[in-house]
Amino acid sequence: MKLSLRQRTQPEVNLTSLIDVVLLLLIFFMVSTSFVKQSQITIRLPEAESTAIVEEVPEQIDIMITASGTYLVNGRELINNRAETIRNTLQKVSGGNNSLPLTISADANARHQDVVTAMDVAARLGFSRISIATVNDPVD
Repeated sequence: MKLSLRQRTQPEVNLTSLIDVVLLLLIFFMVSTSFVKQSQITIRLPEAESTAIVEEVPEQIDIMITASGTYLVNGRELINNRAETIRNTLQKVSGGNNSLPLTISADANARHQDVVTAMDVAARLGFSRISIATVNDPVD
């Protein structure tokens, strides 16, 4: 008995039907897509007649003290760290309203004297709602 091995034929993949389906889907999506043209509206905004600048009095005053002894009142750095400068800035920012709450926050490495100076100036101006900001240590 003589067995002969047949030559195996390579399978063919017919891509014609796949291409037909993809083209049909492409045509379907192109036809079913709606193109919307959005209209543009021209708006003429009103103009102000006067250019009066209104200074807004803040609801709260924050004094921050850095490790180097620099004072920041509501985020603005002061020229120097003298008590007169702090007093003038607090008067200007508060607008004479000493019933505003005042928060003092200092860096952990700030000098104690800088914090006391800020508290003393605020107390002499008549601020009675003074708070000192602290940070809670994370529990290990």
